[in-house]
Amino acid sequence: MIKTRLVGLLSHAKKYIAYTVLWQWTALLAQVLAVFSVAGLLERIAYRTVTIPVIERTILTLALVAGIRFVCERMGARSSYLACVDVKQVLREKIYGKMLRLGASYSEQIPSSEVVQVSTEGVEQLETYFGKYLPQLFYSLVAPLTLFFVLCRISFRASGILLLCVPLIPVSIVVVQKLAKRLLNRYWSVYTGLGDSFLENLQGLTTLKIYQADRQKADEMDAESQNFRRITMKVLSMQLNSTSVMDVIAYGGAAIGMAVAVSEFLKGETGISGTLCIILLASEFFLPLRLLGSFFHIAMNGMAASDRIFRILDLPEPQKGKCALPDEPWDISLKDVRFSYEKDREILAGVDLELPAGSFVSLVGESGCGKSTVAGILAGKNRGYSGEITIGGASLAQVCEDEWMKQMAFVCHNSYLFKGTVEENLRMANPDATEEEMKDVLQQVNLLGFLQTQEGLQTKLPERASNLSGGQRQRLAIARALLKEAKIYLFDEATSNIDVESEEKIMDVIRKIAETKTVLLISHRLANVVKSDRICFLKDGRITENGSHEELMQADGAYRQLYDRQMALEQYGKEGSGA
Repeated sequence: MIKTRLVGLLSHAKKYIAYTVLWQWTALLAQVLAVFSVAGLLERIAYRTVTIPVIERTILTLALVAGIRFVCERMGARSSYLACVDVKQVLREKIYGKMLRLGASYSEQIPSSEVVQVSTEGVEQLETYFGKYLPQLFYSLVAPLTLFFVLCRISFRASGILLLCVPLIPVSIVVVQKLAKRLLNRYWSVYTGLGDSFLENLQGLTTLKIYQADRQKADEMDAESQNFRRITMKVLSMQLNSTSVMDVIAYGGAAIGMAVAVSEFLKGETGISGTLCIILLASEFFLPLRLLGSFFHIAMNGMAASDRIFRILDLPEPQKGKCALPDEPWDISLKDVRFSYEKDREILAGVDLELPAGSFVSLVGESGCGKSTVAGILAGKNRGYSGEITIGGASLAQVCEDEWMKQMAFVCHNSYLFKGTVEENLRMANPDATEEEMKDVLQQVNLLGFLQTQEGLQTKLPERASNLSGGQRQRLAIARALLKEAKIYLFDEATSNIDVESEEKIMDVIRKIAETKTVLLISHRLANVVKSDRICFLKDGRITENGSHEELMQADGAYRQLYDRQMALEQYGKEGSGA
């Protein structure tokens, strides 16, 4: 019922749990005082010995108890709230910190949808575990013992029977926990699977509409939803049945204790006041545990969610490099680099690639040959490669990731743009950039003129900059990279989705960058790589041709064949448009 690792992870929340229990216990003592006062008054009334001072004293006691209980409930609720806030903040910080330590390659180990669901719904479930369940658990242990020590002076037998019946409720809870653990694990698996499908279908809704596959995906989601409904009903049924069992134990135990107290009263062994105290307080032996049972089911969900949280926190982290990069320009070297997304499908089968400092190198090849995988490895998105990659003579695995990210700019065909303004997106690359510097990079990518017809740098962008065209989004991403002033630039199909005129302007910018920086250009359009210092042709996971454009054309190999085909197609397209 207590997950020690979870409590240990959030040990600083213990004080709020202790405060909550303390306030609940104080309220219980106040209630005992009120019951004894009322029972004493009723006994005096029965024997006709009541006096005005006794009534006044009883009323004053009840008013004082009401005030104490009000303060205790308010302070208990505040302590519970502070525990909840603390737990949510700490857990989300730990998950976020873990994702940062996993780095850009986190998606290789866990889907984004699971991280989102665990960080939201899973953490919310644990809020109840710490804010309600744990305080109630400890109070449920303290309350029956307190009542026993108070009532045993009146009737040891009746109070003893009440105390002995109390453990039957946690026994039933433990039994339910054993039976429900597997069911709740299945529940979370189905829940995260449904969330994953929903997120994927939502992101690809436009594509589904275009191919009229939205009905098929809707039917698939209906089937997943029905599966989720069924397992949810099983969980609710389990909760209802266990609640019924706890009700029988609670009310049955209280009834037995009351019956014993009444029996002793009839035998003359206890007085009216003592009997009334036992009858009025008998349910208090069981109500804390009964309330614990209602929190228990939510807590079980929280503990199941904590398994998912610990799964994330226990993911193996890539080894952190500590080497600093030298200030002088450095060469980049890949030797016998191999990489596989799946065990039986090797994407890179021994790539050897040299990027001398200040060089302009292009990587080309047929679609699916592994060009983007090479860029992903250098950008830190793909790990688990074998072979050797060195930066200025230091192994990439040993280089400090933060240091490497500062020196490298990566632009791919779907670079992410955030909700906000154009300026906010640009300042991600250089927080200290001036307005003139930002306008200059926008001018270089042929985007400034359009933005001036809007709100300039303050043009608002929704999520993924959906109010811009594909080409405009790509140009803004390139402008952001230009503003970074990195030492190496990786362009992975950076000119895709851009019109020919803008493409030429961007290629001019890339060539200008290559005069002073190290540039690796990946492009499916070979016309863009003609002026590169060196062109590497990737085929079957290996670089099969290497040289300048003129050298590769003279070699009359796969590069020339691909280049000639593309030129023929482009010429045909020009003739067709001219006709």
